Amino acid sequence: MKNTNLIPPSLLSCLITSVLFIQSAVAQNQATEKITRIGNLEWDLHEVTVATVKIYAEKTGFVSSGEREGGSFIYESGWTRKSQWNWRQPFGIEAKNNEPAVHLNFHEAKAICSFFGKRLPTDSEWTSAAFLEQRITPTQPFTKGKRYTYPHGDTPKNSHCLNGCAGLKGTAPSGSLWRGHGHVPVMTTQAGVNGLYDMGGNAWEWVDTAIGSEKVTRGASWWYGPKNQLESNLASKSPDTKVAYVGFRCVRDVQ
Repeated sequence: MKNTNLIPPSLLSCLITSVLFIQSAVAQNQATEKITRIGNLEWDLHEVTVATVKIYAEKTGFVSSGEREGGSFIYESGWTRKSQWNWRQPFGIEAKNNEPAVHLNFHEAKAICSFFGKRLPTDSEWTSAAFLEQRITPTQPFTKGKRYTYPHGDTPKNSHCLNGCAGLKGTAPSGSLWRGHGHVPVMTTQAGVNGLYDMGGNAWEWVDTAIGSEKVTRGASWWYGPKNQLESNLASKSPDTKVAYVGFRCVRDVQ
């Protein structure tokens, strides 16, 4: 008996080509961040990188507000716009792909997460992941169920901050900053609570929680001392803020 359910070879070839094309497109749209699962969320292990924002820009034609306006900001003796400082050139020179993407405002960060099927964490999600160790078998010296003072543990010594921390030199060219040395590439410091990198220090991170008309940022940065990394330090900024020491990481809801 003739099998009428067989797919014609020409149609089968077309279907295979379509599937491969879709798979290729999905792969090209994948972010570069390494990930880990904490509870019902899949977390970026580290801050969103320049490499990932390049993918977003190539796919969407994205031009950041800092680029359009000829430069983003740093705080010196007041807010100072720096010519040609943006996520591509955070300190006036081209960034390496593994540097955290900064100089992006809240709306831009949120859109980038969304493009990759993710979102910004809320403040409660961020603080839970940053301070409460939830791994079944955490690496030393962490203990399951313990709430830590800093995202790096009992002390901030392994973080990248202004003074009294890991003592790392950032990527900013000599003489470009009057304070600090800029951020370091992602995963340069030791992993902290829940195996996450730089939840304390390196770059502030946008979270999707509001205080009045402003949005919360967490974790502090290379420009600030360790006290700004504390859970009690609830900082907020205008969602239009774009500055050299604010970045972000994304999360994805999972079952």
